[in-house]
Amino acid sequence: MNEQTSPNSDRNDSRQTAHLSTTSLDLDRRRRCGYPEVVYGEGKMVETLIEIFTAMLDEGHEVFATRISPEKAVPLQTTFSPGRYNELARTFRISPGPVRGPAGNPLAPADVAIITAGTSDLPVAEEARETLDWMGVSVTMIHDVGVAGPHRLPERLAEFETARAIVVVAGMEGALPSVVGGYVACPVIAVPTSVGYGASLNGIAALLSMLNSCASNVAVVNIDAGFKAGYMAGLIAKTDSSNENRTAGTTA
Repeated sequence: MNEQTSPNSDRNDSRQTAHLSTTSLDLDRRRRCGYPEVVYGEGKMVETLIEIFTAMLDEGHEVFATRISPEKAVPLQTTFSPGRYNELARTFRISPGPVRGPAGNPLAPADVAIITAGTSDLPVAEEARETLDWMGVSVTMIHDVGVAGPHRLPERLAEFETARAIVVVAGMEGALPSVVGGYVACPVIAVPTSVGYGASLNGIAALLSMLNSCASNVAVVNIDAGFKAGYMAGLIAKTDSSNENRTAGTTA
């Protein structure tokens, strides 16, 4: 009788999941999805974050955590001295080496633009930028070109019209993504922010406005979801770049 391996054997477990004190860490995500698991820091104790980060580094994964408060960043920086904290984005990163794709190959650049309506939208935009940088995607940042000064966006058109994907971050009435979408041929990922006065309803007004965009190339993520927008834009840019490289290789 042939020996059979249980699906729950240690061999499979060690490759796919790290069972920590309060966390089941997905070690197989880079193989399946292209990138390691991202850690959502809000609501987690510092001790839990240290345990997760250590397990990821032991497996050779770059650590990328979002929503890390300055209070948590201090002990994390002490424990992981190579770590880099972006206070504006509230992200924490530790790299064991060059960022690599699912096959272990270095990631090639792919262009994404991030556009903000106002300076108050910068924290969400920075979360998107850190996400794209972690993914190995080159980023062009364009700030403070909201619809209240309509001449400002076309003045910067040359900086984003050839992007593979664009992230547009806006609060208040959330009109900017539709305007950007009317200038370009690529996907536009709209991010409503909680910036605004009372009737903005902490970003719900901007969210509803973006969901009702008449620009066909605009898609919308959740309120203040800079990470999600950056990740989606990065996947789009990477796929576009990979297809372009394959086509070039075929026709060469």
